[in-house]
Amino acid sequence: MTTDFHPKSDFLAILLERGFLHQCSDLEGVDAKARSGDLTAYIGFDCTASSLHVGSLLPIMMLRWLQKTGNKPVPLMGGGTTRVGDPSGKDESRKLLSIEQIDENKNSIKKIFAKFLTFGSGSHDAIMPDNAEWLTALNYIEFLRDVGRHFSVNRMLSMDSVKMRLERDQELSFIEFNYMCLQAYDFVELNKRYGCVLQMGGSDQWGNIVTGIDLGRRMGRPQLYALTSPLLTTSSGAKMGKTAAGAVWLNEDMLPVYDYWQFWRNSEDADVGRFLRLFTELPMDEIHKLETLGGAEINEAKKILANEATTMVHGREAADLAAETARKTFEEGTISASLPTIYVTAQELSAGIGVLNAFVKAGLVASTGEARRQIKGGGLRINDELANDDRALLSQAHVNSDGVIKLSLGKKKHVLLKAE
Repeated sequence: MTTDFHPKSDFLAILLERGFLHQCSDLEGVDAKARSGDLTAYIGFDCTASSLHVGSLLPIMMLRWLQKTGNKPVPLMGGGTTRVGDPSGKDESRKLLSIEQIDENKNSIKKIFAKFLTFGSGSHDAIMPDNAEWLTALNYIEFLRDVGRHFSVNRMLSMDSVKMRLERDQELSFIEFNYMCLQAYDFVELNKRYGCVLQMGGSDQWGNIVTGIDLGRRMGRPQLYALTSPLLTTSSGAKMGKTAAGAVWLNEDMLPVYDYWQFWRNSEDADVGRFLRLFTELPMDEIHKLETLGGAEINEAKKILANEATTMVHGREAADLAAETARKTFEEGTISASLPTIYVTAQELSAGIGVLNAFVKAGLVASTGEARRQIKGGGLRINDELANDDRALLSQAHVNSDGVIKLSLGKKKHVLLKAE
């Protein structure tokens, strides 16, 4: 992002200083709107799973800063667009979900926004519309006549989300090809209904967002704007929010708080400063001090990152409990009852549970094949002893004096297995 621009609004100043800005269609225009307190902006969230994951935190934080600086955030639920599937960044079509599953997912992911935004009827209170309200009511022929005529197929074929699939000879269904039309129409509809003039999102959404700006112009709407954030990867190039065991979910029923805390505690040294800027609200002068720490001291900065990031999603009490669990586990070498726990029946344990399946069930690995590879590499432990036989069975004989079997991946990820 350009460093020649000096924002006058608190919103853009914060986004620029903390590393949220990647592209913007008109910095001066957005800055003027934000400075006046008259900026209504939205980000769309499709309902493809029952929880959002860490990758969604960055756009949620953008909406939070928008509201904290006196403007109006609109997290848009994609109850309609989820029925189509966004092809952006995908090599293959998304699995189409039932209407019932989409509604269940929508109701589940709504909960996370209440922790970041204030909802209500005030001028700066957040609202959460669902694009199913207008998309499912569209008449296809009327939509093609009134909206579809404004789209150029030539231009649509030039979009990265389309080109990537075509260049890799991956099938792009007609329904997915229409996704950018529906997203563009969302922008126009939100402008009509709520005066929304800015759409934000990840940099992979740039083409879709500017298509919405163009549609707004062609349909006689006021000037619309686009703003994107960088797509996040770790310093080693890994995709943000992915681990060996899968996605880092925000809902506690999908990922225990302790595991969420550990995800941030295990950040790479080079990422600590950047993550503190993006995923906490610590003052910048404090962040500057923390990111200068080196050697073993960087671990203290990682603990602060884990505490602050976990507090944002799960609350201070849960974050403190996770931190104390980690301290007992790593510094005292004791087993904490607060470690994630999976349960099996006494009958299952008596019959014997395959060690590979046990580690998969615990969520420490994604598959039995991965568990087997970890055993060969010395990465798995049972009650702090190396697991060296991939055909072994866990039984009552493995239950320790605390009444559990401790399963570990490396030195930092632990799950307790307990018979009910």
